[in-house]
Amino acid sequence: LICLARLCQRSPFLLSSSGFSLSHGTPQDCERRGGFCSLGSCPPGVTRVGICSKKEFCCR
Repeated sequence: LICLARLCQRSPFLLSSSGFSLSHGTPQDCERRGGFCSLGSCPPGVTRVGICSKKEFCCR
């Protein structure tokens, strides 16, 4: 579900904070790309670059 300006719609992909689609993978895939998995959101100043699981994002 993506919400922009209070309008929500289901989307087959998620967007990163930079507007690019996020890649789905395993925690190992995330680590191979130089990232780490974070529950719920990435820490301030760290970019969301993928999805590790339904509740975890790959951050780098």
